[in-house]
Amino acid sequence: MKTRGRQPVRWGLVAFATFWMLVIVPLSAAAAPYAAFVMDARNGEVLYANNADTRLHPASLTKMMTLYVVFEAIENGEIGLDDKVVISRNAASEPPSKLGVRAGSSIALRYLIRAAAVKSANDAATALGEAIEGSEAQFARRMNRTAEALGMTRTTFKNAHGLTENGHLSTARDMSILGRHLFYDFPQYYNLFSRITTDAGVTSVSHTNRRLLEAYRGADGIKTGYTRAAGFNLTASAERGGERIIATVFGGQSTASRNAKVAELLDLGFNKAPTQVAVHRPARPPYLGKLGTAPVMIAAGEDRPSVAAKTVRLTTAAAVIKSLRPQSRPMATAQMPVIAARDDIERALLAAQEIETATIAASDTPEDSTTVTPDVRPEQRPTDIVLASAPAPEPEPEVVTRVSTSGGRHWGINVGRYSSEYKARQMLLQTALNEMATLDGSLRKVVQRPAGFDANFMGMTRESADLACRRLQAKKVTCFMIGPS
Repeated sequence: MKTRGRQPVRWGLVAFATFWMLVIVPLSAAAAPYAAFVMDARNGEVLYANNADTRLHPASLTKMMTLYVVFEAIENGEIGLDDKVVISRNAASEPPSKLGVRAGSSIALRYLIRAAAVKSANDAATALGEAIEGSEAQFARRMNRTAEALGMTRTTFKNAHGLTENGHLSTARDMSILGRHLFYDFPQYYNLFSRITTDAGVTSVSHTNRRLLEAYRGADGIKTGYTRAAGFNLTASAERGGERIIATVFGGQSTASRNAKVAELLDLGFNKAPTQVAVHRPARPPYLGKLGTAPVMIAAGEDRPSVAAKTVRLTTAAAVIKSLRPQSRPMATAQMPVIAARDDIERALLAAQEIETATIAASDTPEDSTTVTPDVRPEQRPTDIVLASAPAPEPEPEVVTRVSTSGGRHWGINVGRYSSEYKARQMLLQTALNEMATLDGSLRKVVQRPAGFDANFMGMTRESADLACRRLQAKKVTCFMIGPS
């Protein structure tokens, strides 16, 4: 009788366990919907998309934007890599994954960047945001402005680390766009995302995605993410034979299954992408600066400012404390040298064009043969134009038309395709004279194509080609990088 009396209890436990397995567990799994996106990083072409525009929890993929804003701040002189950051109580109290820095302690910015990029440390990400904008809330608003400028149309950030918060959402497409911008906009920092281990100041940290980095040929980043609401997320990038593919997965069920799916998507990308593709770098967004000083309009009640607006309205009563632009010089001392320099360039351009026109018409010398570069230095300026306390101007460098491509100088840039060789050479000469700082020492080369003549500068490092393209694009000159063949 006692045994029989226990049977209803046993059946009740079995029924409860069955209900848990059939109802509660599936509801938990449904909290992390799946999404995937694959693109050819060279030109941004979409190769695969599945649920790619659904707003989901990005988890620590958020730190890609945190680091993008930090890199932008460093580039524009807001903060330096060796500047010391004092850790706030708010940053120190963030849950793991974390670097473990104590409140009140100080650490160099470069170590916080490494910890956020490699270990995905939440305390480091929060400290970075506070160091740039003063508070995490202010930093999140800057992240949103930057996301809008990058074309991440379905992303809203609420914090710098990616822990689950109401309204903190993104998409697989938007995170792939961000990953592409990290690669092209900040190549000098991109190697961080492929470091298996790195020194983070207080300790050595290991990469959260070292398994895929070590197992998949060509993988070099970018960022993992996990929360219960998000599932196992990953934005990965890999390069093989000059082809670069970026793939993003949201809602993986485990680290192993997520990595396997990403590897499958990367393989799909490499198989589908054409071998030869012209590289079209994504356009750099405008530098928006700190809140209250950026050249954007903030309408009443608007959460994020409009990037397209040109009017300025400060969000606080305080005026701009310091300007990121140089002070204007008095007209009497600045205008005459500027006019003289412009005249020098125009005279040199005309003289050089005459020489090159005569050379092209009279010579059948092959493209790769050695030629003598004419001296196209501008005429000496009048000695009566003197800037107070300024050193004597150095002579303009000659335009070098032949250079060795040894020492890693296998990159170049293209500044357009033209209907004739003469027009292509004319554009190369004009560009070289107007952008001597970055193009000095490069090789001017015209390449005939079926559709016209490409005007290229070759024999550059990747860094110098990247800088030259950015400077030319800022001057409204069409430009894209050419990788090693």
